[in-house]
Amino acid sequence: MSEAPEVTRRLSWRRLYSSRPVAVTIFALVLGLFVGALVIVTTTAAVLTSWRHVFSSPTSIGHAIKITADTVGAAYRAMFTGSILSPGQFWHSVTTGQGWEQTATPLSETLTYATPLIITSIGVGIAFQTGLFNIGANGQAVLGGVLGAMVGSMLHMPMFLHLPLTLACGFLGGALAGLVPGLLKAYTGAHEVIVTIMFNYVIYAFLLFSVLSTPFQLPGQQNDISRTIDPSAQLPPLFGVASGLRVNYGIVVAALVVLFAWWFLERSSLGFDFRVTGANPTAARASGINAKVVIVLVFLISGGLSGLAGIVQAASTTHYIDGGFLIGNAGIGFTAITVALLGRNRPGGIVWSSLLFAALGVGGRSMQATTGIPLDLASVIQSAIVLFVATPVLVKEIFRLRTAPVATLELATKGWGS
Repeated sequence: MSEAPEVTRRLSWRRLYSSRPVAVTIFALVLGLFVGALVIVTTTAAVLTSWRHVFSSPTSIGHAIKITADTVGAAYRAMFTGSILSPGQFWHSVTTGQGWEQTATPLSETLTYATPLIITSIGVGIAFQTGLFNIGANGQAVLGGVLGAMVGSMLHMPMFLHLPLTLACGFLGGALAGLVPGLLKAYTGAHEVIVTIMFNYVIYAFLLFSVLSTPFQLPGQQNDISRTIDPSAQLPPLFGVASGLRVNYGIVVAALVVLFAWWFLERSSLGFDFRVTGANPTAARASGINAKVVIVLVFLISGGLSGLAGIVQAASTTHYIDGGFLIGNAGIGFTAITVALLGRNRPGGIVWSSLLFAALGVGGRSMQATTGIPLDLASVIQSAIVLFVATPVLVKEIFRLRTAPVATLELATKGWGS
């Protein structure tokens, strides 16, 4: 009788965790943080020194353990307080009614960083769900930012016209950048990975040309800096300039994009065609779905959303374009590929993975400033998380999870919309 509750508990554990992708992602996050802790321990001089003298006295082991725990704890505490919330500062604001700007700044920075990443990742995820690999999202975001910033800085009109037009032109720029590889893939069979990667370099060259050799360049300036986007075309801070918080109305645009993606993929007939094409191209052709039209439309939508992300970035934070726009640190488009895969190409999952990556990036800078541990640790944690998410069997083996048996009907239909 005593074994029955234990058996029930184990079965419940396996049913609850082994068959749910979100659980595998959570365990991957835990493993990623563990890998980050190992990196901290093996690269921090104070920790290594404490363990080097572990046999010098009876209390050395306890001292080394304390130094190790304090170092790892300080690093992750700095990441948390720098990207989400400082409990002490929050309590101070609650009890005194002051300092709310400082309290909200970490979360504001995380949301600001995540906003264009969400939009780009949604575009990449839509392409991935259709079985197409859009590796050109970074170039599409750049072209969308350039075209949108041109309209935002060189045309002058009221905000209710100027801002929507600027965002629409950003979408159009990205869609144009996506149209070229889409047409080549659909009508010549060119591999979209190669075409989109190479097209990135074409767009980067156009970016430098536009900010160095056209009227888009800032007048009187010899450097690669564009004109400043008019206030009527900017996305203002969500809580006003006086608040000091950078989170802006771009987050509203991102929320609308997420809602559109959910409706499009789950409720629209065209979105169904996209998912069927990605799940089973043979069945899609047999049902009369025009594969060429789907390919072109996928790249138009995916590229358009990437371009929208580019102009959201420019209109909300920098307010201008320079020669390195969205190119540094591997580029937002390449990060979006990782985020989309981590979120399993679903709008909801992409939102959470974007917030995670944003928090790690923002928190990593805070960790470096507070503890001296390099910002690269955040990249190590991100890479480890993606590695474990990409190998769910490894995660299940580490945590001793087993996939519960499934019915034959579920196996027969698995893949449609998954």
